[in-house]
Parts: sequence; structure tokens; C-alpha cells
Amino acid sequence: LNLVEGSMSVFTTRKTYDPYIIIKARDLIKLLSRSVPAPQALKVLQDDTNCDIIKIGGLIRNTDKFVKRRQRLIGPNGSTLKALELLTNCYVLVQGNTVSAMGNYKGLKIVRRIVEDCIKNIHPIFHIKELMIKRELAKDETLKNESWDRFLPKFKKKNVQRKKPKVIRQKKEYTPFPPAQTPSKVDLQIESGEYFLNKRQQQAKQFEDKMERQARKTEENKRRREEAFVAPREDDISRRGKDISGGQGQAGTPSGADSVASLVQSLKKKARTQHHGGKQGSPADDDDVGKYFADGASGKTKKSKKEKKSKKEKKDKKDKKDKKKS
Repeated sequence: LNLVEGSMSVFTTRKTYDPYIIIKARDLIKLLSRSVPAPQALKVLQDDTNCDIIKIGGLIRNTDKFVKRRQRLIGPNGSTLKALELLTNCYVLVQGNTVSAMGNYKGLKIVRRIVEDCIKNIHPIFHIKELMIKRELAKDETLKNESWDRFLPKFKKKNVQRKKPKVIRQKKEYTPFPPAQTPSKVDLQIESGEYFLNKRQQQAKQFEDKMERQARKTEENKRRREEAFVAPREDDISRRGKDISGGQGQAGTPSGADSVASLVQSLKKKARTQHHGGKQGSPADDDDVGKYFADGASGKTKKSKKEKKSKKEKKDKKDKKDKKKS
């Protein structure tokens, strides 16, 4: 172990009797470099224990998805990883972009498949269920030489369609040349010749532009005000009158002299029925109703001479009383 260079190297000695131990030592260094505890990593030197380093960093591009799926492999409080270790008889450690596994060859093969499928969006719980069923079936001696496909669960793949964007943007044709630069305020002033004017001329030009805008605005406001005083055409008025009269006729509302006459007739009938308990009233009542509507149409009802005289007398008496009091 060279701490200055940050390297680890393995050499054989004269006492070495197993030539394969140097490969095992290489695996030991790999495990130690991936944060596997030293007591656990030393078990790889045993003949029945192998190791496998599964690289999961390059299987998916999106970092957020990668982090979520890696956490899915670990599970809540490491429960999924613990279940995987118990079913495969392997030691599994998730560290960064790699998964270190130690155990027998058969178990390492299962761990690799489960880890790769988890990063490819297949939940490890499906594999765990399958392993649990296989473990129970292995205990039954009658089913040792039979196919277990009928006992294993078959999960259907659900193709969830992605949401289509509302606005599909068409790709522009590729051009190696960049777009033309938008002209700045100074460039526009140079084009118009305003840049070369002195301060007084610039102020004069600004004042002219301001007065021009004001004149345009006042003219527009004046035109808008005058629109209210423009007389409508005769054709429009006659058409509008027809529409109103037609609408009133349909709704049953009175319009014109005919409507007044019809209203008088209907009120006469009502008056007869009300005063005489359903019987028709006298012609005198009809004349009174007719007079009332005739007077209403002509103007105010005329007062008789007696009413006027009595009113005048009352007024005179009132004036005399006020004088006495004073």
C-alpha cells in the first residue's frame, strides 16, 4: 500500500503454492477500493467465494432517474437489499456507480440480473417473489425434475404512453451560419442620421415627435366623440322600428292606437266581472271607463266649477285664521 502515490500492489513470495491466489488478490484490491469492509473483502480469498463488480453508471443517462432506481434497489432501510442477500446467499454493497457482490457463482449471476433489471426500470420485488417461490419448490422432492413455469408468477408489461405535447415545434433547417445580429440603439440612430445631430437638434426632434403623437391622439379622440352625434340613416331607423313593433306583437304587449283600444275593452270586461260577481256590468260603467281612458289619452281630467269654488273658500278661511293668530 503506497499512500504517497495512492496505489496498492500485490507480489508473490517463495512461500506461494497456489498460482491462482494472485487473481484473488486482484479481486481483493478491487473490493477494498469500492469501500467493502476489510474483514468482508478478505473472504474473497476463499476457494468457494467469488466477487463481481457490476457497473450501473452507464445504463441510464438521466441522473435523477438513476438515483431513484438505485435507491429502489436498496429499499426502505435497506430491506430490499437484505432480502436479496438472504435469497442469493451473497454479500451486496451499493456504492456510487457500482454494485459489489460476493458469493457463489450461481448467486452472483442472479444478483447481476436483478441489479441490471432494476436500473432498466423493473422493480426488484418481482424477482424476489420469484426467488421465494423457487426456494419453496426446491424443498419438494417430487418437483425436482419437473418444470416450475406453471408455479412462477407472470407479470404483464404495461406500456404507459407518454403525454404528447400540445404544441409540436417543427425543427428548423440546420445552417452553419449564426443568425444576423439585431441592430443596437446606436446602429438605428446612425441609420436615421440622429446620431450625428447635436444636443439641441436632438431635443428639437424629440419635441416634434412628441407633438406629432399628441396631434394624432387628439384627432383620434375627437373622431370618437363625434361618432356619438352622427345621425343614423332613415333606413336603419325604419328597420329598427319594424323589429321593435314585430317583437311587441309577438310578446303580446300593446303598441299604437289599436293596442290602447284593445286594452280598454279588456279592462271593461274585468270591471264588469269584478263589480257584479261574474255578471256583466251596466253600460254606464263602460262609459265611465271609456271616459277615464279618453281623458288619460287627452291629458289631465277637468275639475268642475263647484270643486274649484269650495277649494277657494277653504283657502280664504285658512288665511283669515292665520291673520287672527298673528
